[in-house]
Amino acid sequence: MKTRLLLLLLLFPLLVPAQERVYTPDWESIDSRPIPSWFPQAKFGIFIHWGLYSVPAWSPKGTYSEWYKYWLDTKALFGNGDFAGDEVYQYHCKTYGQDFTYADFAPLFTASEFDAGEWADLLQQSGARYVVLTTKHHDGFALWDSKEASRDYGRPWNSCEIGAHRDLVREFVDSVRQTPLKVGLYFSLREWDNPLYTEELMPLYLDRHFYPQLKDLIHRFQPDLIWSDGPDSYDEETWRTREFLSWLYSESEVRDSVVVNDRWAKFKGEKHGDYLTSEYSASEATHLKPWEECRGIGLSFGYNRNEDLEDYATPEALIFTLAKVVSRGGNLLLNIGPRADGKIPPIMQERLLQIGAWLKVNGEAIYGTTPCRQTVQWSDGKQDWKPEGKYYIHGNAILKQTIDPDPGYAVQEAFFTQKGDATYAILTAYKDCFVWKNKQLAPGAVITLLGYDRPLEWEQTGSDITIHLPRLLPDEMPCDFAWVLKLVSNPN
Repeated sequence: MKTRLLLLLLLFPLLVPAQERVYTPDWESIDSRPIPSWFPQAKFGIFIHWGLYSVPAWSPKGTYSEWYKYWLDTKALFGNGDFAGDEVYQYHCKTYGQDFTYADFAPLFTASEFDAGEWADLLQQSGARYVVLTTKHHDGFALWDSKEASRDYGRPWNSCEIGAHRDLVREFVDSVRQTPLKVGLYFSLREWDNPLYTEELMPLYLDRHFYPQLKDLIHRFQPDLIWSDGPDSYDEETWRTREFLSWLYSESEVRDSVVVNDRWAKFKGEKHGDYLTSEYSASEATHLKPWEECRGIGLSFGYNRNEDLEDYATPEALIFTLAKVVSRGGNLLLNIGPRADGKIPPIMQERLLQIGAWLKVNGEAIYGTTPCRQTVQWSDGKQDWKPEGKYYIHGNAILKQTIDPDPGYAVQEAFFTQKGDATYAILTAYKDCFVWKNKQLAPGAVITLLGYDRPLEWEQTGSDITIHLPRLLPDEMPCDFAWVLKLVSNPN
């Protein structure tokens, strides 16, 4: 009997259901929580920046239009370019008048053309596996019926009370829930104009505004992902980050399924959260922890009517970026910025559909994959080309490292991923043959081209393998760019 009792005591922690696990408010406990498996397998998500800033929808090229209020109030700018600083202020006065305040945009944010079902259909066709909507950006305006927003600003400051007079988050969440996509919600920590958001009043801001509002969002919509942003210089003690994550992982309705990013505080040491985030980077990093690169199709997250065609990344560049990020073990979160009326600009729709068409053929080389020991293959030449961009790397910069190199520089010929017994090479150019360097194969290995129904011929040449690609007419090609070879060493 004693032996049985001892055995039960030893096995008890393994018998406790996952939903009953309690994570205490310390980093050792919080960081021990395993990330829900859906996120590292998803690989591709869509970010959506939509709010009052979508009404003016303007900032100088190379800057974020969703920061319109900040640029307007401070008469300062940062981004790619040399700025006087007051460009937004001058534009605002000329277009709307000096007495027109940022709050006056609220009645104009009508969402009159917003159809959440159309959004959900487009997002599903993009091939994304999750989507993240900005529910409240740094201006504090909420896209759902947030009582805290209107109360603490002393004016109608949510989309149910002014402008659209609709719960936009509810419409969005309900429509996306009709698809296989996971629902993510962006939530800003900072609020530029909130009277409580000061160093002296931070405890009151957290108790009266921030945490009641955030928990209301979680209770109402039960998101699969929470994308926090804007902690400023306040640390985890000020934000009470450990206490919140302990509650989220142990007691909330989404405790077993939710995923959170790393922007919850200016952490004193390593970053915490389920995954790391980078933004408009060159995507060169690899991490031991799950990570995500976020960027817009242009150089702004919010819709910027000042951007032209050359400011948008080509579909080829976006797919190369997806392949590069995934080959390094990351996810790509690609942003779109709808107009104030809720219509997604046609060029953004087109880009999503182009990526979706590519993923229909080649998705098995992306979804659920893990990095190979060798993530990329370079041609001969210098590998130290650096993209321009004071703050943000243009989406087309990757083309200089793949198909349009400067003289003397190497290109990335292929990105590699793996899943099960298959290894994938995502080619950046389609030629008669591809030499897979430093690759040894046993006889009987099978190499195929995704979207083409016959195995390819190959031979071992020293330490490399040479793969012969089929000569196809344009209408016979499985896709327009980023062709994928699948290698199975032991097909039996």
